Amino acid sequence: MPFLFPQRVWSRLLQVFAGLLWALLLAPSQSLAADLDVLLILSGNAPPYQEFAAAFRLNLPADIHVSQLEIGQLENMDTLSRLEQKAGLVVTVGLKAGEWVAPRTNRPILLTMLPSYKYAGIKAQHHSDEPFSAIFVDQPWFRQVSLIRVALPGFKRIGLLHAPEDNLDIAQLRALLEHEGATLIAKAADPATSLYASLNGVLSQSDALLAVPDSAIYNGDNIRNILLSSYRQRVPLIGLSQAYVNAGALCAVYSTPQDLAVQASADTVGFARNRQLPEAQFPRLYNVAVNREVAIMLGIRIHSATRLKLQIEQAER
Repeated sequence: MPFLFPQRVWSRLLQVFAGLLWALLLAPSQSLAADLDVLLILSGNAPPYQEFAAAFRLNLPADIHVSQLEIGQLENMDTLSRLEQKAGLVVTVGLKAGEWVAPRTNRPILLTMLPSYKYAGIKAQHHSDEPFSAIFVDQPWFRQVSLIRVALPGFKRIGLLHAPEDNLDIAQLRALLEHEGATLIAKAADPATSLYASLNGVLSQSDALLAVPDSAIYNGDNIRNILLSSYRQRVPLIGLSQAYVNAGALCAVYSTPQDLAVQASADTVGFARNRQLPEAQFPRLYNVAVNREVAIMLGIRIHSATRLKLQIEQAER
């Protein structure tokens, strides 16, 4: 009888293999990278931005030089113009930096760690023919739907709450859910006046609530009450990150700042070689998290995070 590794061992081996594959993919690019100066602009000094910056630098070859600053250090156009004079590429980290920098520079720009639904509006403010692209912080709908299918196979009514001005592609999400035999219950809510009335209305019709990266609704002031409301109606929240799962969401598929930085560094190396950026893209590297305590409290049977990720990867392949 052949020896079988435990599932967690297989998962670790797959993670190691993925890291080696990324290294192999990047190695030829790095050896051929031309000299490039990069201006890295962070939205602030919060840990996620600092983690991104550290991983971004770590994954670049020596002939790509990075100058780093925070958006608060750019108080006027003269400062930005002076710093970008020698920059061949501007990389922004976080929504605030992207929104501030895009209309103020004519350099090639790579936006990172911003919600996908914000991209079109920011790009419209960039008045230049130079390369312009982004790496989104949120997951593509098909990956979210895959998580719902493998984690909650009997849950057919999926709720979604969003601000009225959000430019979410709800039609695509609805079509993907319908393909899986599920229904989308989507509602726009004014965070200032009708958030909890709209939330309770959606929860009353839903088997699960899917969070979106909308800081007007899902922020530090609201998330505790959103979670409490979902618990009262026994509707699990599908979160945005490990932090959401730690706070009480049932599960999440998400990318860490380090994951996004690896992707950004690969795009930067590619730009150094050919002065081109790929089309705006969703994260390639991602993780799955599960809160077992919440699952027990809500009486939900759910697989481990490792198994769920393997199932999602199989579906994507």
